[in-house]
Amino acid sequence: MLLLEDVVSVSDDSAVCRVTVSPSGVLAPFLDPDGNLPGWFALELMAQTVGVWSGWHRHQQGKNSIELGMILGARELLCAAGILPAGQTLTITVKLLMQDDRFGSFECSINDGEATGRINTFQPTAEELTTLFQQGAS
Repeated sequence: MLLLEDVVSVSDDSAVCRVTVSPSGVLAPFLDPDGNLPGWFALELMAQTVGVWSGWHRHQQGKNSIELGMILGARELLCAAGILPAGQTLTITVKLLMQDDRFGSFECSINDGEATGRINTFQPTAEELTTLFQQGAS
């Protein structure tokens, strides 16, 4: 499920996306009774923005297929208030720290520090995905 509404920018080493915390927006099914988005959604918003960065770069390389990416882990993920407030437009920024073949590390923030963290990602091959899903089915 896509949780982002707008792509603001993509560069060689960063991407910026936006979404509004609103009962009429894409985040509506996940809002608490006060209309706030629980803080743990910050990880998914950051990961989807990394996906925008990756997809844009694949497109620039002439690759039209979408490749699955996986989160290996998150470090120092913090949403100090525990929520992303109702009515607020969230600006999600990811900056590439390191990329090595199919591994990547991104520094991420929402609204200049409301939520922050570093996400480590991996892009598995089709064969690795097949093996992974077959193991899960046994």
